[in-house]
Amino acid sequence: MTSEAQQDSSQPAYLGIDRENNPAVVAGRRSREAVAARDKQAWLDNFAADAKVEDPVGPSMFDERGVGFQGRERISQFWDLSIATTESIDFVFDDEIICGKEVAYVGKIVTHIAGHVSEAHGVFTYRADDEGKLSALRAFWEVEKTINSVRPA
Repeated sequence: MTSEAQQDSSQPAYLGIDRENNPAVVAGRRSREAVAARDKQAWLDNFAADAKVEDPVGPSMFDERGVGFQGRERISQFWDLSIATTESIDFVFDDEIICGKEVAYVGKIVTHIAGHVSEAHGVFTYRADDEGKLSALRAFWEVEKTINSVRPA
């Protein structure tokens, strides 16, 4: 996008999207960077106080009731149950769809754990609030398909 398009306030917000600086894109990038760095505090600081994490959406081994993890204390528990148990996590996204202060990525998350690899294919969404913090992180992937993808590293 050109700087002229960025400065043209007469252009509707849905045209000429600033793909690098969209609040959801930035917050999502910060989230993935903190995961890669294994920096729990930076990851938590990226969330709004009342944010919600659903990864995956619905019941899973992390969230038997399928209600998600809301608020920083519960999101911290999600880190301990999910992210902290891994050796590393790679985000491999094939497509990016930006709508307002939300972004959806289509692709996969590759998890390395205990000498094994799994792939969660799906749609991964990030929503930013007015302060640029994550207000929602939702991951649409099927547990059974992901379990069936486990293989030695």
